[in-house]
Amino acid sequence: MDPRHRTWVSSDRFVPKTFVRPFVRFSRVEAASGIVLLAAAIAAIAWANSPLSNSYHSILDEHISVEFLGFHLNETVLELINDGLMAVFFFVVGLEIKRELVLGDLRDPRAAALPVMAALGGMVLPALIYIFLNVGAGGEAIRGWGIPMATDIAFALGIVALLGSRVPPGAKLFLLAVAIADDIGAIAVIAVFYTEDLSAGYLAAAVLGLAIVWIAQKVGIRSLTFYVPVALAIWYLTLESGVHATLAGVALAFLTPAKPHYSAVEMDAKTRTILDEYPAEITSFHDQEHADHEALLVAEIARESVSPLNRMELSLVVWSSFLIVPIFALANAGVDFREISFGEAMGSTIALGVAAGLVIGKLIGITGFAWVAVRLNIGKLPPGTGWMHVVGLAAVAGIGFTVSLFVAGLAFTDPHLTDLAKVGIFTGSVVAGVTGTVLLLIAKPPSEL
Repeated sequence: MDPRHRTWVSSDRFVPKTFVRPFVRFSRVEAASGIVLLAAAIAAIAWANSPLSNSYHSILDEHISVEFLGFHLNETVLELINDGLMAVFFFVVGLEIKRELVLGDLRDPRAAALPVMAALGGMVLPALIYIFLNVGAGGEAIRGWGIPMATDIAFALGIVALLGSRVPPGAKLFLLAVAIADDIGAIAVIAVFYTEDLSAGYLAAAVLGLAIVWIAQKVGIRSLTFYVPVALAIWYLTLESGVHATLAGVALAFLTPAKPHYSAVEMDAKTRTILDEYPAEITSFHDQEHADHEALLVAEIARESVSPLNRMELSLVVWSSFLIVPIFALANAGVDFREISFGEAMGSTIALGVAAGLVIGKLIGITGFAWVAVRLNIGKLPPGTGWMHVVGLAAVAGIGFTVSLFVAGLAFTDPHLTDLAKVGIFTGSVVAGVTGTVLLLIAKPPSEL
């Protein structure tokens, strides 16, 4: 490979830049945000089990009512976090998915085959384990099968980042690709299986709003002044339709253009033309006005030479990772263990099904399906990656915190069942994280493969 098309990832490794540069930037944010996410979860548990626990629940249960142009929104603080703020989170997730489908390794069917197959195993087997343990439980219990299917990218990449060079770059990319494919599956499950009381009128209006966004892009409207109000209207219509409102964020992300308005050739030509007229010296007020005008033109061309997808992702990923997701964890991780003992929880088929799905289902599902893909010559392991790395990464993928908590809130209406599921999520995620770390530490370094 031409060295001009490579970039350094560590002091002694270089790999192709097309997929790695976005991964390195993204993984650094996600790894750091995992620490903030963990702190928020600990704070939520401490608050929910403290003498101030009443304030924790009263704040989340507080109703907020808004009326605007005949539209009425009446939601609790918890619902606004889960339906509103998490729509931004899923918008960012959608941007990440589209980037990898259009520009990353997932655009190549052969390169995508291995992580997609592995992700499929990592979704199917956890769900089957949960169903097997809860099929005779009756009531709402069976609805939790989607909880152990999810992988928390922030925590998973955080562990891999802490292990540094012990995990080869190709293995890190494999984990990210599996997590992205996993996100696609989780979004599909939420859309298909956790949608109730569908209102065709509101849904049709939301689809019409998406069509307006698509048409606006085709006719060249690029101002956020137009798109933000339309996006808010689409979110509200989706919320009222019965489809979970966060899916509006995913749909809008998929509509976000992945190509810039100006190509590299056009940017070069336009900026050179402008710079040729840029005043070499500023000797008068007129010269300064001219220079400012030319500089603003160059800035506008530079902005339009970056795709809207990249611009939006760079603008929102930090807010999503360091503000929205921690707020979500603070609002959803607060299990009051004074009302439910750990022993009781782990004796329930709900908690056990979630924990076993995350720990056993993810490890065996991802590893097994990856092995089948390699044996059938559908895909091949990344350079420098051995099977012990795959097993370790499969275990790490069992950390299912954020999206698992989100699905738990959709699956159950009984708060007691939701708390049981949360205990399973906490337990399974901790065991999966520790297991994966140990396995990756004892795997042979890339140089020995």
